[in-house]
Amino acid sequence: MARQSRKVFSDINITPLTDIFLVLLIIMMVIAPLLDQQGLSLTVPDNVDSDMVKESKTVNILIDNQDKFFINDKEISAEELENTIRQEIKNNPEGVIIQTSEETTNGAMVKAMDSARNVGVTAISVSEI
Repeated sequence: MARQSRKVFSDINITPLTDIFLVLLIIMMVIAPLLDQQGLSLTVPDNVDSDMVKESKTVNILIDNQDKFFINDKEISAEELENTIRQEIKNNPEGVIIQTSEETTNGAMVKAMDSARNVGVTAISVSEI
């Protein structure tokens, strides 16, 4: 009997690997535009000399460690906060400064920020007392 010689197949099939890379490329192309969206757009102020500081016309909101709101040293309830900011911003149109203590909850700070935004204030600053 004659023996048939078989040719040995030693090449690597890269088709499945190519398919996986193409799927990963498509996934990255879909996800990449979503990574550009940020939660808050914040602007950092420049350094200012004390000589250049002028009297600011801002509404100062103080939130104490018990999440109580104060405007002009007068306690304001959470329900009245938006209306009070609306009245105060007429006399002080430059924006709102929210001063919080270390124990102030994020919810109280967000409530003050949302109230200011609902009134139409675009310049909102947050500081710690």
